[in-house]
Amino acid sequence: MIETDIIIIGAGPVGLFTVFEAGLLKLKCHLIDSLPEPGGQCSEIYPKKPIYDIPGFPTILAGELIDNLMEQAAPFKPGFTLGEAAMKIDKEGEDFIVTTVKGTKHKAPIVIIAGGLGVFEPRKPPIDTLTSFEDKGVEYIIKDPNFYKGKRCVIAGGGDSALDWSIFLVEQKIASKVTLVHRNSSFRGHLDSVQKVIDLAEKGEIELITEAEVTGLQGSDHLENVIVSHQKDGEITIKADHFIPLFGLKPSLGPIADWGLEIEKNAIKVTTLDYSTNIPGIYAIGDVNTYENKLKLILCGFHEGTLAVQSAFARIFPDKKNILKYTTVNGVQGF
Repeated sequence: MIETDIIIIGAGPVGLFTVFEAGLLKLKCHLIDSLPEPGGQCSEIYPKKPIYDIPGFPTILAGELIDNLMEQAAPFKPGFTLGEAAMKIDKEGEDFIVTTVKGTKHKAPIVIIAGGLGVFEPRKPPIDTLTSFEDKGVEYIIKDPNFYKGKRCVIAGGGDSALDWSIFLVEQKIASKVTLVHRNSSFRGHLDSVQKVIDLAEKGEIELITEAEVTGLQGSDHLENVIVSHQKDGEITIKADHFIPLFGLKPSLGPIADWGLEIEKNAIKVTTLDYSTNIPGIYAIGDVNTYENKLKLILCGFHEGTLAVQSAFARIFPDKKNILKYTTVNGVQGF
């Protein structure tokens, strides 16, 4: 049994910053995340993509933001249970017991859900042999662009992710060849990115195939060919080392949806007083929650986590007055 002051479900940026805010109040945290490393989507999906709306950072890569947040949380020695999704919650006296899919038990008087979009998995195209090529040339997210150095890549999709990664792999001269396949003639992504792809295609730097879908994959031990079905030209065979369908994610709350929390539009309803849920002692912060005028921004999640731990302190120590101490005066005193 892992015992702590606050169990944080979700080790994304909002969960990590909450460790820091809790630490300033001398509250210890333990984080649970289904992903194998901290950082949530920032680490898993777009570590090399820039973020422009973090105060004090005109631009910062998502992966760098996570590194900084880990450094900021380090003095407070957070614990981590990674690669295990939170499955079940029980009440034992004044404490909650959170059990993961692997049976790891955690005990604390406070639970803060910072699960981002919740449990998510990539939307996969309906190709019969798709799963047999997973880890053999088929990837659903781009973690490290340099993994594709000198490789022939076929990217499928019409949103920002497909457009931006196609541009990046070409402009940074990483992939030896990039083919972008989209089922429509128009794209859903940002207009600047759409125009950039069109310009690169006209220069012959990207092979752009619209009104087409990837319908087959071929290869023995590794992907060798991608079969594209074009609405006018019929079947096209493209030699490829990697096929990357970027069709977005399917988010859901997963098992948390069955915990008795008030749910609205696949998100957890909270009060903006302290981002508490309908169950006393359980809070929800970041993209996983909903309230009037909610904005799904990392910086808003930082604010929500800060108020949640202030409320948590009052619940844990009802007879103890918390006096706000500014870090500019007192610095950061770790554990």
